[in-house]
Amino acid sequence: MTSLPVLAVTAGEPAGIGPEICLRLLEHARERPFPARIVVLADRSLLATRAALLNLPCDLHDWDPSLPPQAGKVEILHLPLAVDAHPGRLAPANSPYVLALLDRALAGCLSGEFSAMVTAPVHKGVINDAGIRFTGHTEYLAERTGTRRVVMMLAGGGLRVALVTTHLPLKDVPAAVTEVAIAETLHILHREMRSKYGIARPRILVAGLNPHAGEGGYLGREEIDVIIPVLDRLRAEEGMTLLGPLPADTMFSPPVLARGDCVLAMYHDQGLTALKYASFGHGINVTLGLPIIRTSVDHGTALELAGSGQADPGSLLVAIEQTIEMVKRVSRKG
Repeated sequence: MTSLPVLAVTAGEPAGIGPEICLRLLEHARERPFPARIVVLADRSLLATRAALLNLPCDLHDWDPSLPPQAGKVEILHLPLAVDAHPGRLAPANSPYVLALLDRALAGCLSGEFSAMVTAPVHKGVINDAGIRFTGHTEYLAERTGTRRVVMMLAGGGLRVALVTTHLPLKDVPAAVTEVAIAETLHILHREMRSKYGIARPRILVAGLNPHAGEGGYLGREEIDVIIPVLDRLRAEEGMTLLGPLPADTMFSPPVLARGDCVLAMYHDQGLTALKYASFGHGINVTLGLPIIRTSVDHGTALELAGSGQADPGSLLVAIEQTIEMVKRVSRKG
């Protein structure tokens, strides 16, 4: 690995906005080059066709790892579609292609060919329609790397919000919020706040599960029986700075947020509603706990915008910028 980061960017669902935000990435890099080498994983003809549709410049250079590294350069690593892709029209036959992008980027990260990976959005439904069980990027990459627990964290709008549980029906959340799940999540979050964000003593705000954090047991006992014992133990045994459990309805107020470096929410919408309100389109998703660095955009495939020219690449650009910073921090520590 050279000192210049090499980032793999997967183009995601071909019927969505992923291909065109990658094209916008090429446009951005010409005007304001990144201090990194960017490799977009996509079908070359898909990018060319979408560029023609949107009347965008299409100067595509093939990825050649043997060439000397050049900051700001964006190259294409071609992987073929199974069938032609059309904006806004999902095709289950292309689901293996979507996963092949992830597999190739992951293999390159594990081998040292790439410094990190950044992912454009995929469509979970169409992958499952193809007969492939798929919950999300986070779970897929954890399984592929043999990582027993990973942590989904979104960052943006001045917030960093991590989750104990991710894509679960709400009825299944209480059973999944166990002492083990909370402790393992906090260990990962604490460690990676230090390594990826350079915070020597992270202060973590921890949400309760129930309204008003259980109201002393009157609105649920999960705080008393599960969450508080874990927090007390980690404070006493490992010296972690943990504030909570806090009522989720006031946890995102400025005076409370000022006391922490990140938030740990118990379930998906509890934490991400506030974050996406503050930063939608310019936040990023970070998977903590993997043996690689992986970030993603904070939005979905936006099928209704595909091919319209209205897709905003802001989240992808922020993800790339922050990923470069993470790579540098981790490299310095290494």
